[in-house]
Amino acid sequence: MALIVQKFGGTSVANIERIKNVARRVAQTYSQGNQVVVILSAMAGVTDDLIKLASQAASEPDRRELDVLLATGEQTTAALLAMMLKDMNYPACSLLGHQAQVVTDCVYGNARILEIGTQRINKLLSKNKIVVVAGFQGQDTQGNITTLGRGGSDTSAVAIAAALKADLCEIYTDVDGIYTADPNICNKARKLKTISYDEMLNMASLGAKVLQIRSVSFAKRYNIPVHVRSSFNEEEGTMVVSEDSGMEQLMVSGVTLDKDQARVTLKKVPDQPGIAAKIFTPIAEAGIVVDMIIQNMRPGGKTDLTFTIPRADFKRTMEIERKVAEKIGAEEVLGDDTIAKVSVIGVGMKNHSGVASVMFNALARESINIILISTSEIRISCAIEEKYAELAVRVLHTVFGLDSDICSDT
Repeated sequence: MALIVQKFGGTSVANIERIKNVARRVAQTYSQGNQVVVILSAMAGVTDDLIKLASQAASEPDRRELDVLLATGEQTTAALLAMMLKDMNYPACSLLGHQAQVVTDCVYGNARILEIGTQRINKLLSKNKIVVVAGFQGQDTQGNITTLGRGGSDTSAVAIAAALKADLCEIYTDVDGIYTADPNICNKARKLKTISYDEMLNMASLGAKVLQIRSVSFAKRYNIPVHVRSSFNEEEGTMVVSEDSGMEQLMVSGVTLDKDQARVTLKKVPDQPGIAAKIFTPIAEAGIVVDMIIQNMRPGGKTDLTFTIPRADFKRTMEIERKVAEKIGAEEVLGDDTIAKVSVIGVGMKNHSGVASVMFNALARESINIILISTSEIRISCAIEEKYAELAVRVLHTVFGLDSDICSDT
C-alpha cells in the first residue's frame, strides 16, 4: 500500500464532467489499495473572475479580504469532488487549507508555507478516508486565510506530500508531461521520461509553466518524486527526480523561452563604490526582481549598466531609475520592453565543454544578436530581440540534438 498525493489543476476540474473524471481517477487509485490525498485547484477561470469581482467592489481591494474571496474557488471544487466520491460509495472528506493545518506567513496574496500539521489528515487516512484538500490556501499565525500565489496548488500538493512522507506526488494537468521545449513553438519537442529537480527548477524559473517553482523546491528539499501527467489520458508522464536516480544525462535536456522580459540601461554612470547599491536598492524595495546584469566600462571613470526585469514592471522601473540617475549623475536611462530570454538547460552541461560556443554559433548563423548573457552550472540564458524568440528555440532545439528519438528514452 502506498500513500499517494494527487493534485488536479484548473483545467482538470473546469466543469462538473471533468470533476467526475477526476473522481473516477481518484477512486481507481484508492481501489488499488492506496491511501489517497487529493489537492484541488479552482475551476479554470474562476480565480480571474473573482479578482474581477473584487475590482468592481473596491478600487484597491483589501489584500486580506481578497484572499478570503479567492480561497472560495478551491473550496468549491474540494466540496464537489468529495460529494461525488461519496455518491460513488467511496469514503471521502474535504478539508480547507486551515483545516489541513497549512500554516503560512502573513503575506497576503503570496504567502509562504511555514509548516503543515499532519494530525488531522493522518487521522482521516487511518479511517481509510480519501482526503480532499483545497489547494492554494492556508492560514497565517494570526488565524487569517492566506493564499499562496499563482500556481499555489502545486506548492500545496508537494508540501503536503513532504509533510506526510508520501511515496509519490502526482501532478495532473492539461499536458502529458515535461517537454524538451514548448510544443506550441517547436513541433519537434519531445516528452521527457525523467528530469532532475535542478533542471526543473531552472525550467520553471525561465519560462516553462508546467510546474510552479516553489513546488519543485519543496520536492527537491524533501526528495519527493513528482509525476507530471495528463488528467485526460492514461499515459505515463514525466518523473521529476533526484539527479542521482539513474537518469541518463543529456548535455542539454530542454530549451525554454520567456517573453515576459524588458531591459533598462543607465548610461555613463559614475564608476564609484556604492553606486550599484544606489541603483538596485530602490528596485528591491519596490519588490521588483532583477535578472541579468551587465556592466560595460567607459573611459573617464564612467560605465554603462544594463539589467533585465519582468515586462510588467518595466514602466515602474523606468520611473524609479530616472530618479536614481538624477541623484547619482548618470547621463540618461534607456529602456526596451521588446526582448525575450531563451535558455538551454541540462545537468549534463556539468560534464560537457563547449555548450556556450554551440549556442552562440547557432544563434549567429540565424543573425540573432545576443543582448545579454547569464549562466549557471546547468544553464545558459541569452536575452535577444523578441521577434527572433521562437526561431531561436527551434534552432537551439535542433542543434543540441533534442529533435532526435533519444529524447523519449531520457
